[in-house]
Amino acid sequence: MKAQITNPMLNKEFKLRFRSFKSFLGVFFYLAVLGMIALFFIYMETRYSSMGMFRPENSKNMFMLLAFVQLALIFFMTPGLTAGVISSEREKQTLNILLTTQQSSTSIIISKLASSLSFLLLIVVSSLPLYSIVFLFGGISPKLLFMTFGIYLITMITLGSIGVFFSTFIRKTIVAMICTYGVAFFLAAGTAVLTLFMVSFFQYGMGGMQPSTNPAPYFVAMLNPFVLLMTAFEPSVEMELHQITGWEISLGVGFIISYIAISILLVLISIKKLRPNMRPRKGKK
Repeated sequence: MKAQITNPMLNKEFKLRFRSFKSFLGVFFYLAVLGMIALFFIYMETRYSSMGMFRPENSKNMFMLLAFVQLALIFFMTPGLTAGVISSEREKQTLNILLTTQQSSTSIIISKLASSLSFLLLIVVSSLPLYSIVFLFGGISPKLLFMTFGIYLITMITLGSIGVFFSTFIRKTIVAMICTYGVAFFLAAGTAVLTLFMVSFFQYGMGGMQPSTNPAPYFVAMLNPFVLLMTAFEPSVEMELHQITGWEISLGVGFIISYIAISILLVLISIKKLRPNMRPRKGKK
């Protein structure tokens, strides 16, 4: 029972991840970048203000800037933290030793994913005090803050699952990392460009005069966390998307369902692929 509660694989990963001095440097520079962006935004707003004051309505713009920058950093950091968790073990020739332990494939995959995401989650949570600058001036509700960090969490889990998937299937860490970054780039930029193209293409009918509706842009837009984050700040964007696509389901619901389904599917495939040639013999306990 104790072995089920305290996973030694997960404990080892936590110790290796959080005892490193580089981890603390990573948290420091991450917060330093966000802090400088916030201070630079305040400086620019007060510099060109006639009264030299920071207006409360500008706090929403600062919150949007910090939110999009932090989401971009998540897209940049998550593949680097997860794309080598299995392939690096294979390159160091320690994966076979790891597979001979009593840890199951599920335990190994989940432990690797959880340890990588926990470090990234620590960085994101540690940035919460920076958002107190926004609440100091007002204009942002706690609900919007929770929605923003919910998008962060789901995005981290999905990107982490993609990284573990490629790390399990591809032997070379650098190749797995390139594939993970490629998928992350498509989710961030490719889906945005594809959504804009589809909206402009399906906005009018065959004659070019009558507006038409098509749900295809909705299904592409729900895969983009940046689009969802924009709709959280500007609900009119989502209303316009509903009018164009004719799909009334909330974009956030589609985002959550699709990303959770992708994460579960990729984790299950990674677990199955970790021991592809190990089959229990019939009649042997």
